Order: sequence, then structure tokens, then C-alpha cells
Amino acid sequence: MKKMRVGIIGAGNISDIYLLSPSKFDNIEIAGIADLLSSKAEEKAEKYGVPHYPDVASLLEDPSIEVILNLTIPSAHAEITLMALDHGKHVYSEKPLATSFEDGKEIISKAKRLNLRIGVAPDTILGAGIQTALKLIEDGEIGSIVGAKAFMMGSGPESWHPNPAFFYESGAGPLFDMGPYYLSSLLVLLGPIDCVTGIAQTTYRERTIKSAERAGETFPVTTPTHVEGLMHFKSNVTASITATFDIHQSKLPFIEVYGSKGTIHVPDPNFFGGPVTYLTTGHEGWQEAELVSDLTGNERGAGLSNMIASIYTNEQHYCHGELGLHVLESMEKLLESSVQRTFLPLETTFSIGDSSNSA
Repeated sequence: MKKMRVGIIGAGNISDIYLLSPSKFDNIEIAGIADLLSSKAEEKAEKYGVPHYPDVASLLEDPSIEVILNLTIPSAHAEITLMALDHGKHVYSEKPLATSFEDGKEIISKAKRLNLRIGVAPDTILGAGIQTALKLIEDGEIGSIVGAKAFMMGSGPESWHPNPAFFYESGAGPLFDMGPYYLSSLLVLLGPIDCVTGIAQTTYRERTIKSAERAGETFPVTTPTHVEGLMHFKSNVTASITATFDIHQSKLPFIEVYGSKGTIHVPDPNFFGGPVTYLTTGHEGWQEAELVSDLTGNERGAGLSNMIASIYTNEQHYCHGELGLHVLESMEKLLESSVQRTFLPLETTFSIGDSSNSA
């Protein structure tokens, strides 16, 4: 399989699993890593035996690097991605695509003009869990789809993350941070969204760090931390999502899809595996579905690998830019609708599985 040389920008927590991706995907070659803090990139480079670039500019200017893996904080996603495109690089970015819909549209427009690819996490939608649920739907196991519910329930990352403040800034919060896992999964299972409405609140105006050497420090919260959203899909299905950093415990499912003949319990979309269970008329009790693939571990890098392979075959990659843009628009308009107290239509759409050369 043909390899591509990948340059990583961003040496934070998530970079470790991506730096291991060549051991799982044989078309990925890590050409080097850079970070705004050069010492962080140097530390990761030494740990994983890859080159270290002294700054972001020198990595971008290396003509041998074909793809940029953008692992920066969300507020830097658009700037780094646009810079990479200007240097003629394909880009695979951690979620979200950007922190504003306008920036997201600029990214997709530029990528198309330059005939470059954009890939966007999460690639968990390629995993056995989501793909098994999709096969059950496509096989008609639960009949025609009626609706779905998604629950991202938690108390926030300050209990484990050493520098959690950015999770509570504009462009983050539970919806922009974790929502892409749930929304991307719903989109794969149900198709594009037609319109949305939401209610959002900021429950606590200040948070306290609970981990590492900064435990006890406080920081302000400047984005909604509890969001309730309602979505109408073009398939005439209605779904809802709750995304919160404000609760302690929950026994609610991650995602459930309801059909005329049964229900599918979809596993945690933050991970690749199962189990996937479903209940149908004519069967007593819940059944566990046989997973459709062995993509069940922490397989981050699968989306990047798929994008690289699709570049060579001139096919659409799975975690593509238009899907990421549709997720971004959905999230932004859920928050906008909370302020406006109305339904807002979406202007974007997407497709999965066709053979177009998509950004």
C-alpha cells in the first residue's frame, strides 16, 4: 500500500495515539511533529522516534510532507488548516473542523479550489460499533426509522485534564468538544439534518481544576455547558441530543435508534467497538449483534489512513470535509437557536459512500 508522509502539528494528549498509527495502518508515515511549544514536540519526537521540527512554519515548508495532521486546540484548527492548505498539503484535523461555521466554509472552499483533501475526526464512525448499527438499519432489522436520542452526559474534563480551561471557552463546551462524536454517528445512521432548535445554559460560571499540580485553581466559563437539541432530518426522522458537563452520574444510553419494528442500542461513539444490542418484535429480550469488523480498539488514525488511500484511488474518503462542516453548522445553529428561540434551517448537506472527489 502506498504511504504518505504525515506531519503532525500539536503535541498534546491526543498526539500519542496518532503517533502509534503507523503500527496499525501501513500507509501512514510520520514525517515529524511540531508544536507552538517546541519542548513539547521535542519530547514526543524523542518518545516515538520521529523527527522534531523547531516550529510550525518549518514543518509546513518541508516539501516532502504531503499531509498535515492537525492536533492543535480547537480555537487554532481553522488557522492551522488554512495555513497547511496554502502550503499545498492535504489536512486531517481533530474535531471540530473549526470553531465557527464561517471558518469551516472557508476551509472547504479553499480545499476544493486547490484540489486538496480535508478529513475531520471523529473516525470512530468507521469503527465496528457504529458500522454494525448502520448494517442493522440498512438490513431492516428494526423496520422504518422513527427517531433517535443521544446523551453525552458528564461532569467535565477538569477532573482529569491538566489544562482544562480551553474546554470551557467559545468553540468548545460539551457540544463542540464531545458533540461531534454523537452528531457524526447520528448523521451516518440517519443522513443529513434539515433544521435544528436548541436550549443552552451555562450552569456554573467558574470551574476548579481537580488534577495534577494545578489542582485547586479556578478559571472562568464562557460557553454553554448544558445543551438540549432537537433535530429534524431530511429523511423525515426526528432526533434529540443532550450534551452536558454539568451532571454527576447517568444511566441513560449513549445513543438509541427507534424503528417501527424495534430499537438499537448504539455503543459509546467516543470508541470504536461494541457491544451493539437490539430488540425486535418477534424476539424475546435484547440480542447482541455480531460486529461487522475487527476495528474495535483505539483505532484513531483509521480516518487518516482511509483518506490517504482514497487520495490514491480518487474516491471519497469517509470522514470528509462536508460531513465535518455539516456537524459544525449543526452545532453552531443549535446554540444560535437557543438565543433566537426558533428553528433554524441548515444550508449544508453531505453524502457518504459515493465516488466523488470530495474535500
